[in-house]
Amino acid sequence: MQAFKNTEVTLLKPGLIEYGKAWDWQESVLKEVVKIKVDNRSLLPEDQVPTPNFLIFCRHPNVFTLGKSGHEENLLADADFMAARDAVFFKSNRGGDITYHGPGQLVGYPILDLENFFTDIHKYMRYLEEVIILTCAEYGLNAGRVDGQTGVWVDGMRKICAFGVRTSRWVTMHGFALNINTDLSYFSMIVPCGITDKGVTSLQNELGRYIDEAETEKIVLQKFEQVFGMKIKEGISPDVVPV
Repeated sequence: MQAFKNTEVTLLKPGLIEYGKAWDWQESVLKEVVKIKVDNRSLLPEDQVPTPNFLIFCRHPNVFTLGKSGHEENLLADADFMAARDAVFFKSNRGGDITYHGPGQLVGYPILDLENFFTDIHKYMRYLEEVIILTCAEYGLNAGRVDGQTGVWVDGMRKICAFGVRTSRWVTMHGFALNINTDLSYFSMIVPCGITDKGVTSLQNELGRYIDEAETEKIVLQKFEQVFGMKIKEGISPDVVPV
């Protein structure tokens, strides 16, 4: 474990980015953080380099992603139907089953060295959920958890935010997808997260009005700082997105 805990997090905002490109970007950032951790092992504590933390906020064109423990039969649409709806499909290495990403949704990818915070994956997942629960509360929504299910739900029946993560040497990647003004009809093309007895919702759907997505983003950032005890600074990201 490194001697110095760095709780500063750099926010990267590439805007609308293809899922595959964002995935490659995450992998490259994670590898750099892991390399620092490995190199630190051969150094005295006073010579170790603090590991950086990043938070990527982005949006994706229409895409369905399947987690490593998911079931492909939960994708209900064939290739022709997806092409007609301008959607693509990816098998991912995150946890969880199948979900949808698209415009009107805030996708967050924390790339955190958990040794800077705490080394507990279960706690990490609950903290991510708490960020969104507190965000929903700012809109007057009583959102929460459902026993045995990862995610944030409204009235215990409608999922408003899905989660799926991966870790390597305590460094995280992948993250969450919060439905803000999302076109919920795309969820009819899948069995969301493999769950058949519950629905999907969005802030717009629950509140009956268009939501200022920039405002929601600011609230989520505030809740990250509050829940994790981190300090977020905005970085410059478009130039480092892989082509």
